[in-house]
Amino acid sequence: MSASKDKAGAAPIAGKKNRASDASGETPAGAHLTDDAVREFLKENGDFLQRNPDLLDHLHVSHASGSAVSLVEKQVSVLRERNVDIRHRLKTLTANARENDKLFEQTRALVIKLLEADSVAGLYRAFADAMESGFEVEFASMILFGEEPGEKGCRMDSLESARSHIGALLSGRKPVCGVLRKEEFDYLFSPRGSGNQFHQGGSAAIMPLTDGAQLGLIAVGSKDADRYTNTTGTLFLSHIAEVILRLLPRLSRQDS
Repeated sequence: MSASKDKAGAAPIAGKKNRASDASGETPAGAHLTDDAVREFLKENGDFLQRNPDLLDHLHVSHASGSAVSLVEKQVSVLRERNVDIRHRLKTLTANARENDKLFEQTRALVIKLLEADSVAGLYRAFADAMESGFEVEFASMILFGEEPGEKGCRMDSLESARSHIGALLSGRKPVCGVLRKEEFDYLFSPRGSGNQFHQGGSAAIMPLTDGAQLGLIAVGSKDADRYTNTTGTLFLSHIAEVILRLLPRLSRQDS
């Protein structure tokens, strides 16, 4: 009876050992060692290779060149690749930060010029000059909607005319970025009578000037179809539009 109890009590322990080798690394006799069993053992015994460092020299991983490298060499290679990737990311972040600093300074200088404008035409000139000399954009435009002809140097057009040319771009209050058809590009950056029609379209970022009523728009463009896309940041353009929108009513009253 005693011997029978001992065998019955030992069975579960033996069964547990058959799942994988024990902590000493020994595999029970007759046990079938599978990849899954080794994986589970190493996951449950994370310090196994630390306790058996000599095994690192016997573990090899195939290299892209076809030769075999030790696990340590493989780990070093992976860490080196991660380090290069992190450097590239850091370089990109640094470049973006510098570009944002530059845009911030340019936007600040433009806002000061806009606040100093004493007429709608002055507001228009401040925007156009900054886009050309400060921001160095290829094309820039500010169109105000109204029936009366604007002052010299201030482009105005009726809202109906604008809708007939670029209606789809005026459907909301948010900026729109993307590729434009030739007719849309011409309307924004080559007004009728300028004699400077484009042979093809391009890309642009367009910001409506609206406070409930559609007062106009500002836009920057490029012949490069990939310059302004739906992933292009428009924070600074939106900020400039907000400033212009606040100044327009007061300057319009002064002009009338």
